[in-house]
Amino acid sequence: MSDVLVSAQGLGKTYPRSHRSSDRLRALARLLLNRVDHDAHRVLHDISLEIRRGESVGIIGENGAGKSTLLKLITGVLTPTTGSVAVHGSIGALLELGAGFNPEYTGRENVAMAAALRGLSGRALSERMPSIIEFADIGDYIDEPVKHYSSGMVVRLGFAVVAALRPDLLITDEVLAVGDESFQRKCVRWMEDYLEGGGTLLLVSHSMYHVQKLCRRALWLRDGAVAAFGDVFDVTQAYLAWHEARSVQRESMADRAGIELSVGQLALNGIQGESAPVLDFGASLHVQATIESRDGRVPVVLVGVVRADGTPVYGVSTEMERRVAIADADGRYCADIQFDTLPLLPGSYSIRVHALDPEGVRLFDTRERGFVVRGESREFGLVRLPHRWGGVREIEP
Repeated sequence: MSDVLVSAQGLGKTYPRSHRSSDRLRALARLLLNRVDHDAHRVLHDISLEIRRGESVGIIGENGAGKSTLLKLITGVLTPTTGSVAVHGSIGALLELGAGFNPEYTGRENVAMAAALRGLSGRALSERMPSIIEFADIGDYIDEPVKHYSSGMVVRLGFAVVAALRPDLLITDEVLAVGDESFQRKCVRWMEDYLEGGGTLLLVSHSMYHVQKLCRRALWLRDGAVAAFGDVFDVTQAYLAWHEARSVQRESMADRAGIELSVGQLALNGIQGESAPVLDFGASLHVQATIESRDGRVPVVLVGVVRADGTPVYGVSTEMERRVAIADADGRYCADIQFDTLPLLPGSYSIRVHALDPEGVRLFDTRERGFVVRGESREFGLVRLPHRWGGVREIEP
């Protein structure tokens, strides 16, 4: 058995431009004459990667970056224009919503059909059908036509089939974005159990929280090419920093000129720019920001810490603690706050600096900067709280 489950070499995919009927005729002529279409739209370009058994890889990138196309090439739904891809094992894929389900058949009938196509039928299917129905948890709708299902119910049914079959490679495309919160938790628990049992996961998601929680490596696609491939925290933080920098660049200078208060530079531990500093667990964090005040009024500065998924962790303002920002020689106000011995558990976080009016009521501007806390911990939550155990004994290492 090969240790390499997925191998892609020079993988590429292009589509002919077909806005008009004449475009389609020219594309057909090039195909028949085996000529290169230099006007084709390139979706993926020169993708080379190896995924070994037991690995978990998150695929991230903006809409249109080529994430779904890459999954379809790996599963064989699409054929590559250039390069090759090989998969050495069974695949369970949840791609387009409802793909593979007949809308006229009931959920039970679709389960039987999907299982049979994957080699499970007869007695084996009868034994697993109760667990599939229980996992899907759609009640009496299991005997209703799928065309009556909501999008979340379709995902529940599809995931239940895959969960029962436990393929060598599980491929999901934004599945967790469709189901409700309770089903998301169920899926995450199942995926964690699946990975602990040696399964291999390819997860496409815009949720950096789920990518970091479930995956050890990440592939960042940008404009159809590999922007980064490696450790999940390094790649996701590079992506978030790039995304933030791009958002800042898109801001109109004319629009910002009219803002009474605006956040200028933001440095973390003396590091300027948009890169995400990496801190050891328990290290200190020094936040320095400048606030531009168009009319000279003294701003209220609010500094917040949030997890990568947006969950608030902590926030404090100059007004809360009876502090007033001081202007420098150029008339800019400086916010300088030091967090000693950060109690944050390992993970990805962001610092947000907000500029408010002197009354602390109206928000004028916000600047955000990511950072990563590294370390080994099996604790849950966001922070480590001081504690002592009683009535227990220590286990010898």
